[in-house]
Amino acid sequence: MKNSSKASRSRLTAARTGSYIVLAILCFLCLFFFYMLLINCTRNNFQIQQGFSFLPGKSFAINLNNLLNDANIPVLSGIKNSFIVSALSALLSVYFSAMTAYGIFAYDFKFRKAAFTIILLIMTMPTQISAVGFVNQMQAMGLRNSLIPLFLPSVASPVVFFFMKQYLDSNMPMEIVEAARIDGSGEFHTFNFIVLPIMKPAVAVQAIFTFVTAWNTYFIPGLLLDKANKKTLPILIAQLRSADFLKFDMAQIYMLITIAIIPIILVYLVLSKYIVRGVALGGVKG
Repeated sequence: MKNSSKASRSRLTAARTGSYIVLAILCFLCLFFFYMLLINCTRNNFQIQQGFSFLPGKSFAINLNNLLNDANIPVLSGIKNSFIVSALSALLSVYFSAMTAYGIFAYDFKFRKAAFTIILLIMTMPTQISAVGFVNQMQAMGLRNSLIPLFLPSVASPVVFFFMKQYLDSNMPMEIVEAARIDGSGEFHTFNFIVLPIMKPAVAVQAIFTFVTAWNTYFIPGLLLDKANKKTLPILIAQLRSADFLKFDMAQIYMLITIAIIPIILVYLVLSKYIVRGVALGGVKG
């Protein structure tokens, strides 16, 4: 019995050690590219062309100054535009998607299943299919070079709606809604002050994902935005990357990418405690 117990403990220790090694390798692979980015934003263009170095350079302040003083790359307005689009996209998406999910969850109407099916079908439609028509419509409405077309469509977000609906099915007892109605609570009051607090983990998770997606989106902004003071950060990065070869400065590109990922990291740090909980509860139907 003792030998069997020792052998079992040895196998468990070996398995645990192997798991730690695999996790350490995966962690290194994930963080190495961030480390490479941070290192390269401290080196000048000539040093970057010589190859990668594990030691930081001394050109961080110079690269930042060159980037901020580049008249063709309005970094500060790009940060402002990206933040406006991302924040409003996240806010509108999670609120109205949660409201739509609550409507289909809490109300039994004739075309309930049909509405749910149509929304799921819309979710499968690629953005590229409707892009030309969308751009032409925005042009006709005089909304070209405006930020409105970049965040307003987030009101209808099928992917966020589906996640919210799954979360309600798993974690929202209908008895709570019925009790609120008996107590005289209005429908909007019930949704805003009873249902939304229960959905807080799901709202936080989808707010993170929507914010990051909107922050990194290039396709639609690239079709709609021509004016320099309206461009978002992904467009500025692409513009800097496609500059004339003789004026090509890799140091500025790495610096701009570093600036672009800082808000995303901050959002993850603030709301990260909700990610695992929200995904786990929203993805499993009880």
